[in-house]
Amino acid sequence: MKVIGITGGVGCGKSALLAYVKENYNCKVILADEVAHRVKEPGASCYEELVRALPPDCLNGDGTIHRGRMAAAIFGSRELLEKVNGIIHPAVKSEILREIRKTRAQGQKDFLFLEAALLIEEGYLEIVDEMWYIYAGEEIRRERLKRTRGYSDEKTEAILKSQLPEEEFRRRCGVVIDNSGEIGQALRQIDERLRA
Repeated sequence: MKVIGITGGVGCGKSALLAYVKENYNCKVILADEVAHRVKEPGASCYEELVRALPPDCLNGDGTIHRGRMAAAIFGSRELLEKVNGIIHPAVKSEILREIRKTRAQGQKDFLFLEAALLIEEGYLEIVDEMWYIYAGEEIRRERLKRTRGYSDEKTEAILKSQLPEEEFRRRCGVVIDNSGEIGQALRQIDERLRA
Protein backbone atom coordinates (compact mmCIF):
# COMPACT_ATOMS: atom_id res chain seq x y z
CA MET A 1 0.00 0.00 0.00
CA LYS A 2 1.37 3.37 -1.01
CA VAL A 3 0.78 6.28 1.38
CA ILE A 4 0.31 9.57 -0.49
CA GLY A 5 0.21 12.92 1.26
CA ILE A 6 -2.01 15.54 -0.34
CA THR A 7 -1.31 19.16 0.45
CA GLY A 8 -1.77 22.60 -1.06
CA GLY A 9 -3.10 26.02 -0.24
CA VAL A 10 -6.69 26.75 0.66
CA GLY A 11 -9.01 26.74 -2.36
CA CYS A 12 -6.76 24.56 -4.55
CA GLY A 13 -9.42 21.84 -4.87
CA LYS A 14 -8.03 19.06 -2.68
CA SER A 15 -11.51 17.91 -1.61
CA ALA A 16 -12.81 17.46 -5.16
CA LEU A 17 -9.73 15.50 -6.20
CA LEU A 18 -9.91 13.27 -3.12
CA ALA A 19 -13.59 12.56 -3.77
CA TYR A 20 -12.54 11.34 -7.23
CA VAL A 21 -9.80 8.99 -5.98
CA LYS A 22 -12.10 7.64 -3.27
CA GLU A 23 -14.69 6.79 -5.92
CA ASN A 24 -12.30 5.41 -8.54
CA TYR A 25 -9.45 3.70 -6.71
CA ASN A 26 -9.08 1.01 -4.05
CA CYS A 27 -8.00 3.44 -1.36
CA LYS A 28 -8.61 4.90 2.05
CA VAL A 29 -8.72 8.67 2.52
CA ILE A 30 -7.80 10.25 5.86
CA LEU A 31 -8.67 13.91 6.33
CA ALA A 32 -6.61 15.44 9.13
CA ASP A 33 -9.38 17.97 9.90
CA GLU A 34 -11.81 15.12 10.61
CA VAL A 35 -9.25 13.41 12.85
CA ALA A 36 -8.70 16.73 14.68
CA HIS A 37 -12.44 16.95 15.41
CA ARG A 38 -12.49 13.37 16.73
CA VAL A 39 -9.57 13.83 19.15
CA LYS A 40 -11.42 16.79 20.74
CA GLU A 41 -14.55 14.79 21.58
CA PRO A 42 -15.31 13.89 25.23
CA GLY A 43 -13.34 10.77 26.15
CA ALA A 44 -10.91 11.18 23.25
CA SER A 45 -7.14 11.46 23.62
CA CYS A 46 -6.73 15.19 24.15
CA TYR A 47 -10.17 16.26 25.40
CA GLU A 48 -9.27 16.66 29.10
CA GLU A 49 -6.10 18.60 28.39
CA LEU A 50 -7.96 20.92 26.01
CA VAL A 51 -10.72 21.57 28.56
CA ARG A 52 -8.07 22.60 31.10
CA ALA A 53 -6.41 24.93 28.56
CA LEU A 54 -9.52 26.62 27.15
CA PRO A 55 -11.74 29.27 28.77
CA PRO A 56 -14.85 27.72 30.38
CA ASP A 57 -17.23 29.36 27.87
CA CYS A 58 -15.74 27.14 25.13
CA LEU A 59 -17.78 24.20 26.43
CA ASN A 60 -21.34 23.42 25.40
CA GLY A 61 -23.87 22.28 28.00
CA ASP A 62 -23.27 18.62 27.07
CA GLY A 63 -19.51 18.93 27.64
CA THR A 64 -18.53 19.05 23.98
CA ILE A 65 -16.18 21.78 22.81
CA HIS A 66 -17.89 24.59 20.88
CA ARG A 67 -15.79 24.98 17.72
CA GLY A 68 -16.67 28.62 17.08
CA ARG A 69 -15.96 29.79 20.63
CA MET A 70 -12.73 27.77 20.73
CA ALA A 71 -11.62 29.31 17.43
CA ALA A 72 -12.40 32.82 18.71
CA ALA A 73 -10.44 32.17 21.92
CA ILE A 74 -7.34 30.73 20.27
CA PHE A 75 -7.16 33.23 17.45
CA GLY A 76 -7.43 36.02 20.00
CA SER A 77 -4.35 34.79 21.87
CA ARG A 78 -1.08 33.71 20.26
CA GLU A 79 -0.08 31.97 23.51
CA LEU A 80 -3.34 29.98 23.69
CA LEU A 81 -3.12 29.12 19.98
CA GLU A 82 0.36 27.65 20.47
CA LYS A 83 -0.75 25.76 23.57
CA VAL A 84 -3.81 24.27 21.83
CA ASN A 85 -1.79 23.37 18.72
CA GLY A 86 0.74 21.69 21.00
CA ILE A 87 -2.08 19.53 22.38
CA ILE A 88 -4.00 18.78 19.17
CA HIS A 89 -1.27 18.28 16.54
CA PRO A 90 0.55 15.42 18.33
CA ALA A 91 -2.79 13.70 19.07
CA VAL A 92 -3.83 13.98 15.42
CA LYS A 93 -0.48 12.66 14.20
CA SER A 94 -0.67 9.72 16.62
CA GLU A 95 -4.20 8.86 15.48
CA ILE A 96 -3.22 9.12 11.80
CA LEU A 97 -0.23 6.81 12.33
CA ARG A 98 -2.53 4.33 14.08
CA GLU A 99 -4.97 4.42 11.12
CA ILE A 100 -2.13 3.94 8.61
CA ARG A 101 -0.77 0.93 10.54
CA LYS A 102 -4.26 -0.60 10.84
CA THR A 103 -5.03 -0.12 7.12
CA ARG A 104 -1.63 -1.50 6.11
CA ALA A 105 -2.10 -4.55 8.38
CA GLN A 106 -5.50 -5.29 6.81
CA GLY A 107 -3.75 -5.48 3.43
CA GLN A 108 -6.83 -4.61 1.37
CA LYS A 109 -6.05 -1.14 -0.03
CA ASP A 110 -3.72 -0.13 -2.85
CA PHE A 111 -3.38 3.47 -1.68
CA LEU A 112 -3.92 5.56 1.43
CA PHE A 113 -4.34 9.28 0.85
CA LEU A 114 -3.64 11.63 3.75
CA GLU A 115 -4.86 15.20 3.36
CA ALA A 116 -3.88 18.06 5.64
CA ALA A 117 -3.07 21.70 5.15
CA LEU A 118 -0.01 21.39 7.40
CA LEU A 119 1.53 18.11 6.20
CA ILE A 120 4.88 19.72 5.51
CA GLU A 121 4.93 21.96 8.59
CA GLU A 122 3.94 19.12 10.93
CA GLY A 123 6.63 16.71 9.69
CA TYR A 124 4.56 14.23 7.70
CA LEU A 125 7.16 13.98 4.92
CA GLU A 126 8.77 11.01 6.69
CA ILE A 127 5.39 9.24 7.10
CA VAL A 128 4.26 9.28 3.46
CA ASP A 129 5.74 7.51 0.44
CA GLU A 130 4.94 10.44 -1.85
CA MET A 131 3.88 14.02 -1.22
CA TRP A 132 1.57 15.62 -3.79
CA TYR A 133 1.13 19.37 -4.08
CA ILE A 134 -2.25 20.35 -5.49
CA TYR A 135 -1.61 23.64 -7.26
CA ALA A 136 -4.01 26.32 -8.38
CA GLY A 137 -3.09 29.93 -9.13
CA GLU A 138 -3.77 32.45 -6.38
CA GLU A 139 -6.44 34.38 -8.28
CA ILE A 140 -8.30 31.13 -9.05
CA ARG A 141 -8.14 30.16 -5.38
CA ARG A 142 -9.42 33.58 -4.28
CA GLU A 143 -12.36 33.32 -6.68
CA ARG A 144 -13.19 29.77 -5.55
CA LEU A 145 -13.15 30.76 -1.88
CA LYS A 146 -15.48 33.68 -2.53
CA ARG A 147 -17.85 31.60 -4.69
CA THR A 148 -17.94 28.31 -2.78
CA ARG A 149 -17.33 29.36 0.83
CA GLY A 150 -18.46 32.97 0.82
CA TYR A 151 -15.13 34.17 2.24
CA SER A 152 -14.49 37.90 2.35
CA ASP A 153 -11.38 39.28 0.67
CA GLU A 154 -9.96 40.03 4.14
CA LYS A 155 -10.49 36.47 5.40
CA THR A 156 -8.98 34.99 2.23
CA GLU A 157 -5.98 37.31 2.48
CA ALA A 158 -5.35 36.36 6.12
CA ILE A 159 -5.50 32.63 5.30
CA LEU A 160 -3.25 32.95 2.25
CA LYS A 161 -0.64 34.89 4.25
CA SER A 162 -0.57 32.16 6.92
CA GLN A 163 0.20 29.37 4.44
CA LEU A 164 3.48 28.22 2.92
CA PRO A 165 4.54 29.98 -0.29
CA GLU A 166 4.15 28.09 -3.55
CA GLU A 167 7.94 27.69 -3.94
CA GLU A 168 8.10 25.81 -0.62
CA PHE A 169 5.28 23.43 -1.60
CA ARG A 170 7.00 22.74 -4.91
CA ARG A 171 10.40 22.22 -3.26
CA ARG A 172 9.08 19.74 -0.68
CA CYS A 173 6.60 17.75 -2.82
CA GLY A 174 7.66 15.16 -5.38
CA VAL A 175 4.47 15.43 -7.46
CA VAL A 176 2.58 18.54 -8.60
CA ILE A 177 -1.02 18.22 -9.78
CA ASP A 178 -2.13 21.40 -11.57
CA ASN A 179 -5.77 22.10 -10.72
CA SER A 180 -5.91 25.59 -12.21
CA GLY A 181 -8.09 24.68 -15.17
CA GLU A 182 -10.97 22.29 -15.76
CA ILE A 183 -11.09 19.57 -13.13
CA GLY A 184 -10.89 16.90 -15.83
CA GLN A 185 -7.32 18.00 -16.57
CA ALA A 186 -6.30 17.46 -12.94
CA LEU A 187 -8.07 14.09 -12.83
CA ARG A 188 -6.12 12.94 -15.90
CA GLN A 189 -2.88 13.89 -14.15
CA ILE A 190 -3.92 11.79 -11.14
CA ASP A 191 -4.84 8.82 -13.33
CA GLU A 192 -1.50 9.00 -15.13
CA ARG A 193 0.33 9.04 -11.80
CA LEU A 194 -1.64 6.24 -10.12
CA ARG A 195 -1.69 3.95 -13.16
CA ALA A 196 2.01 4.32 -13.96
